[in-house]
Amino acid sequence: MAARPAAAAPEAGDPITATVIQASLVAAADEMFAVLRKTAMSPIIYEVLDVGTGITDADGELVSSGAGIPTFVGVLDKAVKRILALHGREAIREGDLFVTNDPYYGGVTHLSDVVIAQPVFAEGALVAWTASIAHWNDIGGATPGSMAVDVTEIFQEGLRLPAVRLFEAGRPIGAVFDIIAANSRLPDFVRGDLWAQVAASRKAEARIRQLVESYGLAAYRAALAALFEEGERRGRAGLAALPAGTYTIEEEQDDGAIWRAAITVSAERFLVDLRGNPPQRAAPYNTSRDGAVISAQMIFKALTDPTLFANGGSFRPLEVVTEPGSVFHATGTAPHGYYFETRIRLYDMLWQCLARAMPERLPAGHFASICGTVIAGDHPDTGRRYTMVEPQMGGWGATATRDGLDAMYSASHGETFNCPVEICEARYGIDVIHKRLNETGEGAGRHRGGKGLSVRYRPRGRAVLSAGYSRNRQPVWGLAGGAAGGTNGLSVHRRDGAVERHAFVSGLAVEPGDEIAVDTANGGGWGPAG
Repeated sequence: MAARPAAAAPEAGDPITATVIQASLVAAADEMFAVLRKTAMSPIIYEVLDVGTGITDADGELVSSGAGIPTFVGVLDKAVKRILALHGREAIREGDLFVTNDPYYGGVTHLSDVVIAQPVFAEGALVAWTASIAHWNDIGGATPGSMAVDVTEIFQEGLRLPAVRLFEAGRPIGAVFDIIAANSRLPDFVRGDLWAQVAASRKAEARIRQLVESYGLAAYRAALAALFEEGERRGRAGLAALPAGTYTIEEEQDDGAIWRAAITVSAERFLVDLRGNPPQRAAPYNTSRDGAVISAQMIFKALTDPTLFANGGSFRPLEVVTEPGSVFHATGTAPHGYYFETRIRLYDMLWQCLARAMPERLPAGHFASICGTVIAGDHPDTGRRYTMVEPQMGGWGATATRDGLDAMYSASHGETFNCPVEICEARYGIDVIHKRLNETGEGAGRHRGGKGLSVRYRPRGRAVLSAGYSRNRQPVWGLAGGAAGGTNGLSVHRRDGAVERHAFVSGLAVEPGDEIAVDTANGGGWGPAG
């Protein structure tokens, strides 16, 4: 029987081939997410989905992303670019794998969020990176859960991993694994979550190699170039539909600080100017410049092209200006433990700035806090140490056409879920007394704001509480005459009847029978009531 002739290689510019390659890269990023979710040890990963997965090109430009937190996806390209800058492209070898969590070394966020990045080689060339980021329950530091509020330098927040190799030429570097485990109060969980991220990267690596083998390197690179061009085209088309002008905002924060922003929309660019803001603090409420850029990217993407997944071309018209040494561009050794509250409040302020100019298009304010709640202790039945890390849900703002959504995660939190009551009670030994919508009346208007949440936790054993709730004094903003929403609050109800109210706290002892009460804000109303 005559041999079948080999199929001709596809043309590098073939649009059908390019579409197949692009879709396959999206599927590979989704598969990364599925592997990470199925193999991780910690409920914050496999239940809450406090993760992000993605693929970049050889230079660190975002190509595709899986589900998870959008602002986490925004970290991955920046982490890869920093790894390349620190190590040099010529020093990157097949089989290498890097780990970073330090915001000054590509980690972008805080030490609890760990990035694993792997270079992908095909036909002898570096063609891509596979990367993931996940919240680890404990990375050391002053308090269980690594979320201390009484720190002045990043050294106090836990183990720093400054974009170091975890594997070299395919071989694990045992000393790095040992250092990571020795610096966590939950070494078994840390090891399990780390290996889950490694497995996710390896799965996507295999898929990318298959793509290049099937279609050739030229067709692969042409597909990426076309993808970036399409992302830029869509972003610029959306930009052209926005009203040109400069929009400014000043907003008082819970601590009395005044934040400022100016957004200039023109035919060529979307400029976010964050100069003139308070200096960085010797407290864990700073964000890196990359973190501020991510907040601006979220706004830009939502306004210009909310339907297509983001890629490296999507943000070419965006420019962000920051001042080094400010709260939005921390430098030196400033701590970042609660960066997420600063970043989400920046996102919310930029949203409000444009909502005033486009009230028919954008909703009123939402509860605008992660309301991160960390409870750590020993399980009262098994004695096994645990750390519960639980973001909370709250009300979203009303729009010109409908009421706000009830009990959603923050607008920058993405496709995440709450930890089921059954998991909380079984894994942590914490009784959940109730979890329900709050019944307060804030956020009235022609369309009302969505309802926040009321949750009560009662640990059955002695525990330690850390938490960070912003919008605890300044209420959620209404729009177009709608009423303001509520505020976020956390309190501890002691067995003797005493009540302690907190916004940011860490290392607080909670005894069996004490209750931790969480009350999140309603969203803002849209339009005058009646």
